[in-house]
Amino acid sequence: MRSIFFAGLFLVLGLNTLPVSIAQPRSTSVRQPAALSTARPWTYWWWMGNAVNEADITHQLEQFAQAGIGGVHIIPIYGVKGDEKQVIPFLTDRWLAVFAHTVREGNRLNMGVDLTTGTGWPFGGPGVSTDMAAKKWTLENGKLTATPTNQQVKRPAPGGQGPVIDYFNKQAVEQYLRRFDSTLTRLPEKPRAVYNDSYEVYGANWTANFLTEFRTRRGYDLNSQLIAFLDTTQTETSRLIHQDYHQTLSELLLDGFANPWANWAHRAGYKTRNQAHGSPGNLIDLYAAADIPETESFGSSRFPIPGLRVDANYEVDRFGTPNPLAMKFASSAAHLLGKPLVSSETGTWLANHFQVSLSQVKPQVDELFASGINHVFYHGIPYSPPAETWPGWLFYASTNYGPSSHFWPHLPLLNQYIERCQTRLQASKPDNDILVYFPIHDLWNTPAKSAGGIHQLEVHHVERWLLPQPFGRLCEKLIEQGYAFDYVSDALLNSLTASKQGIHSPGGATYQVILVPRTTYIPETSLRQLAKLAQQGVRIVFDGQFPQQAAGFHDHQARSAEVQQLGKRLQKLPSVVVSKDVFGTMNLLGIRVESWATEGLSFIRKRQKSGHSADTTQYFITNLSNRFHQNWITLSATGQVIRYNPLTNMQEFLPVRKGKNGKNDVYLQLEPGESCFINVYSGTPAYTNAVGQQQFVSPSTITAILQQTPWQVQFVQGSPAQGQPVLNTTATMPTLVSWTTLSDSAGYFSGTARYTTTFDLPNGVTASTYVLHLGDVREVADVRLNGQPLGTAWCIPFQLIIPANRLKASGNQLDISVTNLSANYMRLYDRQHPGWKKFYDINIVDIRYKPFDATTWDALPSGLLGPVTLTPGLN
Repeated sequence: MRSIFFAGLFLVLGLNTLPVSIAQPRSTSVRQPAALSTARPWTYWWWMGNAVNEADITHQLEQFAQAGIGGVHIIPIYGVKGDEKQVIPFLTDRWLAVFAHTVREGNRLNMGVDLTTGTGWPFGGPGVSTDMAAKKWTLENGKLTATPTNQQVKRPAPGGQGPVIDYFNKQAVEQYLRRFDSTLTRLPEKPRAVYNDSYEVYGANWTANFLTEFRTRRGYDLNSQLIAFLDTTQTETSRLIHQDYHQTLSELLLDGFANPWANWAHRAGYKTRNQAHGSPGNLIDLYAAADIPETESFGSSRFPIPGLRVDANYEVDRFGTPNPLAMKFASSAAHLLGKPLVSSETGTWLANHFQVSLSQVKPQVDELFASGINHVFYHGIPYSPPAETWPGWLFYASTNYGPSSHFWPHLPLLNQYIERCQTRLQASKPDNDILVYFPIHDLWNTPAKSAGGIHQLEVHHVERWLLPQPFGRLCEKLIEQGYAFDYVSDALLNSLTASKQGIHSPGGATYQVILVPRTTYIPETSLRQLAKLAQQGVRIVFDGQFPQQAAGFHDHQARSAEVQQLGKRLQKLPSVVVSKDVFGTMNLLGIRVESWATEGLSFIRKRQKSGHSADTTQYFITNLSNRFHQNWITLSATGQVIRYNPLTNMQEFLPVRKGKNGKNDVYLQLEPGESCFINVYSGTPAYTNAVGQQQFVSPSTITAILQQTPWQVQFVQGSPAQGQPVLNTTATMPTLVSWTTLSDSAGYFSGTARYTTTFDLPNGVTASTYVLHLGDVREVADVRLNGQPLGTAWCIPFQLIIPANRLKASGNQLDISVTNLSANYMRLYDRQHPGWKKFYDINIVDIRYKPFDATTWDALPSGLLGPVTLTPGLN
């Protein structure tokens, strides 16, 4: 017997989850291995003014651990007005003592502790002299000269104020780090990793020894080409010189900052986490220099998932949106070099303060997973004393994942989901076939739009620099068509080797083809490496043409002639193709494609060692669209197919039928908003079932129960607190509507209301399972059936499975307790208690970076909006 829509439903059935009856063999609950702290989500932990103490640190860490958070990242930040006496200046003996206590308590709780290498961002602070500070070029007496930018550390903690360092100057970086040598590194308690935030060094485009470095690296004096360098008309000579200028900045950022910082950290026994994005360097190489490359998910991706809300006040033109193509710079570096962890700053400004729901967070996390991220960091939780009245101390930017958040009681459900996913993602290896060459010199050949006249490669606005390039457009199509790929830089291209299995990276990944987008400029060293690999049998596909020119100005004509000669040599090699139809060529070469991605499904394909002789192919698949619901799909891997639902911790065999070209088709049911893992065990016979597509039925074709049932509503807990007119009142709803429509006071209520109804099963309706569809839930629904817990629905599509033995023929009682956002209560609280906004620096702002004011907000819809239906499965 089979239930419809079992696999992948977004539900939590509680600790006593019952297996759902399906076609034999039965679905089983998966025994999880002991959790490592990296599998659980970690969180940014802002120490407001460093006004911390041991007792409160222990209390908060215990709260985090109990909720399922695996680690914290301490960021010392600006303070709180009125708590100046509790402030602890950064890196003083007292600060080191509380930090050491944090690490010891983290060890006790199996929680990791990371630390920003400074306060606020970027690196800088006291002791940064003018010589060490960030520089820009100015023209003095006809010569290029270094001048301080005068940028100060942003959002510094007490003891961390001062100028931003020169990230292009190795001596300045090493001098800055000596402050930690005399303080932090002498502690026996060590952070797991030290951290560098995204590059926000504004206007810095020079360093004191830039001209010397330029001459050494590029082979000519930049001052000798000053007219061309300053030319704004974009002549060919000017563009070539600006390629050299950007390449020198990129190399100095790597040699002057990323590598020295990593070397220092390793000597101290720390790992490094680096957000390379926003910088003028080659992001792949900068991410590759870190132990844990970190990307960023800022704002909402605005998925077309029915029911997914997006904050209308978020300014896309100003702040941008997340994009998988940006995320893949970090994961590509990790995949190529065998780095086991790729992290992400997650959920920044997903919506305004007090307005973020768990159902909005999960799709963003799923997008990260499909992009190769496996180590989520929430952004974040402010340190807030337990004695502080609600809403406690808050960081200026959302989202607050801490104990004062409205979703804190249900956060363990999201944490559990992430832990189950990351356990599998961290235990598996990438299985991508294509390496796409990143032609950064073509990008550097275009006019720069960032401050200081340099290309700063940010993750927020890929439409400004990545998508206009042939590289970006090609990678977009690769994702849409269902190809699995990573990026490769010029430097990492030179580290590749060839074998009978394919192209080997230094980290052990194997690829089948190198794809070179339509490219004009390429270093001749890179083309030589491509020729060397091709001579060894490596398959290389050029999109439309061979590159025609060498990158850079020095001896350009002679070097371009070598590029053209290399192109002629490559054209004669049998493993090289110049293709006018890249995707047709990929098909002819037998490159694996997951064609079902064209239906709006996102995925990452990985491999995992199993008890079988061959590896297991593992897919994480997420439906972030509104185009797919259920269908037969053809996987590139063949063998026995098992589906795992990380929400329910349940797995089941999937039925398989013979498809085209000898491949197996699998019937996949995955509603918009749902995700699952599919494991394919090669060498093991597929579980087949003599069923046809007619056995899989949409809910729209089944008669629904509960459509016209009236509901009793009672407010049971929340704010305003006891004594207010809303709490403990009851109402009858013939039709489900927002509880804010019941009265004016209900529009200010934030908390939980219980919805109760009774129903009978219709005569003649029999099924092994039923699906409870809750419709529109604002925001989390805890469900009880006939007095017993059924589960919690906290994410789209808000559905729960009911085994038939949980239902009676008549007199079934359904209780649904719904908890809303805290935004409605903040409308009142902000008017009555405006003094809660008491923070230094930027204080607290809204999603448009204007002073926070909730008093003008409209009441947000709350409660169970429905429609609520119960649909039978099939026998």
